[in-house]
Amino acid sequence: DNIKADPHQIELVIMNLVINARDAMPTGGAITIETRNEHLTEEFASTHLSSKLGPHVVFTVTDTGTGIEEAVRSKIFEPFFTTKAFGTATGLGLSTVYGIVKSLEGTIWVYSEVGQGTVFKIYIPVASENASALNLIKPGYDQLGGTETVLVVEDDSQLRGIYQDLLQQNGYKVLLSENGKEALRLVQSGSSKIDLIVTDMVMPEMGGAELGENLISLRPDAKILFISGYSGDRVDTSITELKNTRYLQKPFNTQAMLAKIRELLAA
Repeated sequence: DNIKADPHQIELVIMNLVINARDAMPTGGAITIETRNEHLTEEFASTHLSSKLGPHVVFTVTDTGTGIEEAVRSKIFEPFFTTKAFGTATGLGLSTVYGIVKSLEGTIWVYSEVGQGTVFKIYIPVASENASALNLIKPGYDQLGGTETVLVVEDDSQLRGIYQDLLQQNGYKVLLSENGKEALRLVQSGSSKIDLIVTDMVMPEMGGAELGENLISLRPDAKILFISGYSGDRVDTSITELKNTRYLQKPFNTQAMLAKIRELLAA
């Protein structure tokens, strides 16, 4: 069955759940991804509050990891809540998953046993029969794409892959760097025309703020989108509020990122 959703948002949901599952299995294990159609009944809704009745597409991600304690389970969708050590969390995480699912009028349920593993089930309502596959994406989506070259600077390989896929699928050419020093060398080499840089703020070797200062010294017209999981009051606004820079706080959805990129390229 069809659902009315931005395919990149669904990709982001699944990717974040898989990353969460991976991190819950430090010594290895198994991750299972399943999809199926299911008709939600009143009986189901009576035990799963906020669920809508009727046909749904169900995405299930199961891991054999450490599990989630009951006391923690109610907090896992809160922005910036994490059970991971500092420096290992991506910052997108489960709050992004929750936000996307709610925006699609769906529901998400977590079943977990400590020491056994966790199951995330996402229920998305099926689109009405008269909704064609061509109009499932939000109006104006195509206007968020482009053909420019974007340099993505991100130390987390999974996030680099997510950003690369998102940008390439929207027409952009993408270059990748895993830290600020590597990105600066690439720009200094002049081997590629770079229209915009997307960089995380917290990275080893050289963080985003230091990279931004170096780039602006090198190229005063450089356009830079800074991304961070920190709240705005912990970010150096002297670098993120310049004419040719923008700031995007995690968690965010794909539409927000694409819109910021287009806004900055048009500046």
